[in-house]
Amino acid sequence: MKPATAGGPYKVPRHNEGWRSIALAVAMHAVLLLFLWVGVSWQNNEPTEVQAEIWDMKVQDAAPAEPTPEPKPAPEPEPEPAPVVKAPPPPPVEAPPTPKEPDIALERLKAKKKLEEKKLAEAKEAKLKQEAEEKQAKLEAKKLAEKKLAEQKLKEEKEQAEKEKKELAEKDKKKAAAEKLAKEKAEKADKAAKDKAFAAEMSRITGSAAKGSTGTAAQSTGGRVDGGYQAAIRAKIKSNLVYGTVDDTLSATYQITQLPSGEIIGVRKTKGSGSAAYDNAIENAIAKSSPLPKKKDGTVEREFTADFNMKDMH
Repeated sequence: MKPATAGGPYKVPRHNEGWRSIALAVAMHAVLLLFLWVGVSWQNNEPTEVQAEIWDMKVQDAAPAEPTPEPKPAPEPEPEPAPVVKAPPPPPVEAPPTPKEPDIALERLKAKKKLEEKKLAEAKEAKLKQEAEEKQAKLEAKKLAEKKLAEQKLKEEKEQAEKEKKELAEKDKKKAAAEKLAKEKAEKADKAAKDKAFAAEMSRITGSAAKGSTGTAAQSTGGRVDGGYQAAIRAKIKSNLVYGTVDDTLSATYQITQLPSGEIIGVRKTKGSGSAAYDNAIENAIAKSSPLPKKKDGTVEREFTADFNMKDMH
């Protein structure tokens, strides 16, 4: 601002905000023109849904404070103030452009392909799961079949073993019966032979006695067994008995057949002691005691029964 010349008229100083206001007005008009151009251009396209917020902005420029007037000789007319320009509303917020039809088709194609890939993967997974289940089921069925086959084989082997056992028992039974029959036949034959030998021996003795006696030897051979004769026989058998265990409850009874010479030709057990070892020991002792002692008159008992009690044999 230039000072007034001396003696000249007073002039109102110009404010620096004038150019600024003019520039702002020009800018606002340019924005308004741009907005109108965009709006017309937008109306030519397919209408889309647009959301916008409108702001009402009012700008008022306050007038500058008046300076303190200096005494002037004559006031000059004041210039007209610049018109207040209102700021236009901000342009509406544009929505994102709608994708074009080719882009939508591409997106749909991608989504469809992704869905097909997902279904394919699920189908593949389901197939693998089904194959695994079928494989497991076949394996379990195979194990069950093998187990049943093993059980059937074991059952058949057991039945075969039972059958063989029964056959063997039947064979043993038949064998035992045959052995028993053969033993009985052998005993009968042995007895017949012993009786025949005894008869021959008696005939020889009686024949010899008939020449020098009246047959007392033959009569005494069939006489009764006295206590002293049995004691002598038991004493000899006791001397040949070999049995270490002492059990007074053991007792066995045997029938002994001998020749007139005292030679034993037959031993038959009529009552066992319950101990096979004791019975065998008695039988061995009897066999070792042949020939047996004779009576005082020189005769013997052809057949007699003797009891062998453990308490008497020790």
